[in-house]
Amino acid sequence: MHASPLVALVGNPNAGKSALFNALTGARQKVGNYPGVTVERHSGRMVLDDGRPVELIDLPGAYSLEPSSPDERVTRDVVTGASSLERLPDALVVVVDAANLDNHLRFTLQLIALGLPVVVALNMVDLATRDGLTLDAAVLERELGVPVIATVAVRKRGLDGLRAALGEAVGGAARKPAPGAGTQADIVHLQRRARQIAAAATVSETAGRRWAHLLDSVALHPVAGPLLLVAILFVMFQAVFTWASVPADAIDAGFGWLHDAIQAAMPDGFLRSLLTDGLIAGVGAVIVFLPQILILFLFILVLESSGYMVRAAFLMDRLMATVGLSGRAFIPLLSSFACAVPGIMATRVIDDEKDRLTTILIAPLMTCSARWPVYTLIIGAMIPNTPLAPFVRLQGVVMFGLLVVGIAGAYVAALVLRRTVTKGASSGFMMEMPKYQMPRMRDVALGLWQRAVIFLKRAGTIIAATTMVLWLLLSFPKPPEGSGISPVDYSVGGRIGHAIEYVVKPIGFNRDIALALLPAMAAREVAVSAIGTVYAIDDKDGSGTDRITDQIRGRWTLPTALAFLIWFVFAPQCISTIAVTRRETNGWKWPLFMVGYLFAAAYIMAGLTYWLAVFAGL
Repeated sequence: MHASPLVALVGNPNAGKSALFNALTGARQKVGNYPGVTVERHSGRMVLDDGRPVELIDLPGAYSLEPSSPDERVTRDVVTGASSLERLPDALVVVVDAANLDNHLRFTLQLIALGLPVVVALNMVDLATRDGLTLDAAVLERELGVPVIATVAVRKRGLDGLRAALGEAVGGAARKPAPGAGTQADIVHLQRRARQIAAAATVSETAGRRWAHLLDSVALHPVAGPLLLVAILFVMFQAVFTWASVPADAIDAGFGWLHDAIQAAMPDGFLRSLLTDGLIAGVGAVIVFLPQILILFLFILVLESSGYMVRAAFLMDRLMATVGLSGRAFIPLLSSFACAVPGIMATRVIDDEKDRLTTILIAPLMTCSARWPVYTLIIGAMIPNTPLAPFVRLQGVVMFGLLVVGIAGAYVAALVLRRTVTKGASSGFMMEMPKYQMPRMRDVALGLWQRAVIFLKRAGTIIAATTMVLWLLLSFPKPPEGSGISPVDYSVGGRIGHAIEYVVKPIGFNRDIALALLPAMAAREVAVSAIGTVYAIDDKDGSGTDRITDQIRGRWTLPTALAFLIWFVFAPQCISTIAVTRRETNGWKWPLFMVGYLFAAAYIMAGLTYWLAVFAGL
């Protein structure tokens, strides 16, 4: 007795696959788990027009034949005949969303290339029509070379045509696909072909959809797309220095007034020094940079909510492929721009273990928000805000350059890691493009408020606590009266700083930087508060009138400042990042490796920067 033909329903998530499965099988369904895999198996029975029974299985939604999850792996193995859990289907019903045709056709093209009999269900055509999109199923059938049936699964429309097409498709024996069939190394080519077919099958569409296609023709263009992304990032960095100057100066003036008020109201002593030299000079020096942080996240939130950020991920996928990473790495790396900790945790979306490990190891190189106070302090103090062109200033160019150096460092690190300690094949990456839309100002405002709260909580807890400990170390013991010895040099903290200075002096670092490096392991922003505290305690006349930027300008050379900036591009100055890396890799091997190679890179690159700057006469 021959088994009934097996037909598999395949498609992207949210294509209406389950609704079509329910419409075709009715109550004749079984639900269970594949043995050894926590993936549900939905199967049911349907009867063709000629009376033949067919077994129908609803496979998990997938974006491509290169799996990124256990669900997608089950789908890949079943349709390619590699599964030990399911026999090879006699035919495939590929369900596509009519309103999102170009995205869903990518997977359809891969499935057709397998060589199995295929019937395409052009589903949800009613919703597409409602949105002003009219498609020609006959043209789509001609372009794909397989039957295409328009369906509305939830209303059971088009089912008769689908059964008839399946009756012809399951006539012969299923042929097992050749190894590698259906895979597509060039995702860009696959996407381009899908768009061409979708455009050919489109009879009419709304102006909004036409504008979206026009924008995508620029945003996703292999040349114009990267140029647009670079231009957006460049404008973002220019805005940080241009827009933030007024509110940052106001916050600085406020802390200056508070400092003077406490000085006038309290007698000289332990508590006054703690408040003025510790908390105000240290924590206040960090809070001044809140406007820059909010401007950074304003751009990020607008780009995310507008739908552009996914396009940027698509562009980055091409770059990552050259170093052996899939585009899935862009998601955690993008998260690392806010903070390396959520970036490393976001690597859980990466199914390939080597890809995931590599992404974890390079995530600390992304320019996170914790570096911004350090960058803006040193750039604001040592780099003149010279206009280079209309709306282009030197400080913004330097900040943009630091971003580029960080990305380039991550690129080189990934290239080396993928060819050595994390060597292995990388999977491809498919993503669904969201619609363009105007950002909702309420959502953007809420996002900025949340970032402000996070930043201020961090300043009031980790940074404040670390600053107070540093203040204690720098305040005791005090030098003898009239000795003329620097209070910082005489203190416990100063002696520790001088010990560290012997190690970092060859790369141009001074005592002040040496004192900032160790507490900055708690949080990178602590480097700013540490420098502010050092200068407040070392203020011999006790006036406290010099701003931290003026102090840096008077004590540092430009080569030292540039070396310090490059150090923070590479150094893993964040103990929480190290702790999360240990948790995500289940041991100390990879965190120690990460710390070792990043500190070595920071020392070497900072040294090269310092000596090249000295050689150039800067």
